[in-house]
Amino acid sequence: MNSEELVSRARAAMQHAYSPYSHFPVGAAVLYKDGAVIEGVNVENVSFGATNCAERTALFTGVTRGYRKEDVAAIAIAGDTDTFLPPCSICRQVMVELCGYETPVYLSDKHGKIKELTIKELVPYAFTELNM
Repeated sequence: MNSEELVSRARAAMQHAYSPYSHFPVGAAVLYKDGAVIEGVNVENVSFGATNCAERTALFTGVTRGYRKEDVAAIAIAGDTDTFLPPCSICRQVMVELCGYETPVYLSDKHGKIKELTIKELVPYAFTELNM
């Protein structure tokens, strides 16, 4: 699966987002090395601290299905933004924990453009198990 196809899966997932407060739906899609794709969406709560982002929803679902860090091939993030939509800092830290440091991350915008980075480029000074 190429980056465009994975972003398309993330974009399609957006329709299932629960975002009644921000009105800002976000979709994510995680590609696993066995070819499986797990989508996630943001799920808001009136108590904003209880809100879960699309990236974390997808990655946590992968964990519940038995996938581990070494199984992740790539992750895509989609939203209706004019610029590339980056993951929040909490999601970045979760990505460090649940993805390899060289995992490709595809950021997209509403115009169909895609920017490819790695987890390492998103979080160059990540808090890792080495810091524990």
